[in-house]
Amino acid sequence: MSLLVIRTSSMGDVIMTLPVLRSFAAAYPGEELVFVTRKPFDQFVTGIPGVKVFLFDHHGRHRGFRGILRLWNDLRSMYHITAVADLHDVIRSKVVRLLFRMGGCHVARIDKERIRRRKLVRGRLTGSLTHTVERYRTVFKQAGYPLKLISGPWLLPSDEGRAVAAARTGGMKRPFLGVAPLAKHPLKVWPLEKMEAMLRMLMSRKECTIFLFGSPDESAVVDEIAARVPGAISMAGKISLGGEIALIADLDLMVAMDSSNMHLAAMTGVETLSIWGGTHPRAGFSAWGMPPENQIQIPDTELTCRPCTIYGKGTCRRGDLACLEWLTPEAVLQKILNKLN
Repeated sequence: MSLLVIRTSSMGDVIMTLPVLRSFAAAYPGEELVFVTRKPFDQFVTGIPGVKVFLFDHHGRHRGFRGILRLWNDLRSMYHITAVADLHDVIRSKVVRLLFRMGGCHVARIDKERIRRRKLVRGRLTGSLTHTVERYRTVFKQAGYPLKLISGPWLLPSDEGRAVAAARTGGMKRPFLGVAPLAKHPLKVWPLEKMEAMLRMLMSRKECTIFLFGSPDESAVVDEIAARVPGAISMAGKISLGGEIALIADLDLMVAMDSSNMHLAAMTGVETLSIWGGTHPRAGFSAWGMPPENQIQIPDTELTCRPCTIYGKGTCRRGDLACLEWLTPEAVLQKILNKLN
């Protein structure tokens, strides 16, 4: 008998499944969990006891509606699925869980709190949405697997990744500071000139090694930042994902936007400072396990337009990106120094 768990994207959302997947492995050692995701996200869950990864082929075998039917057929022919936990709730996962339900399986789906999200970005909700990890745990409970979440780290580097990271850090001066200066959407990116000014100030105040992280698509921008900040080393597009996980796990501190690198660092157990602009931790996507004081932001009592977006899409309502522009290099630097010291 197997529990089918579906979450195929995005990277940050897949990373946030790790506390529940590891807690499931600890609570139900005799049970099998089939996790549907896609490359390269399988590297996050490989090695968790009892978890088998099924790779969703979005651009090939499982493309389109016929592909969704093939996905369901592949899963039912390979595994004895008895329950489904849909952590995604998109068209493909809705069809797959419906077909399994018609076959007698017990199914549960995530509540994305869409109405409360709309209220949050319209300034009509004073509280916080449920954190994504907690919403995942609720789905497991509804699927018949209540969990007590175990403590981290929840993302462990592979031996191969450790070797790659060790080759990069040998002889480097500690402390190691990681910085992920970019995010998918402009409303989540602190102005790069402010980031660079802060890093130059840091290097003049504290002897350390700065590793800059980003996706291969971001490598050109990250390389330019590294060229303008003496002592900074760009890792964007220059290291495997396994090596990046291991290097981040070896950091003394990570500074990131509201991005997948923020989640990745938090899951390795590394102290993580997060910088927030148009989005807000109250939307349920904060770095898991990190205290509220690690969130660097302009209070929404000062900027009542925050948050103006859940995921970072859209444009600034004010037109001046005050939520990001008002964050000074000095304020961010002080947060970093407080942690490194």
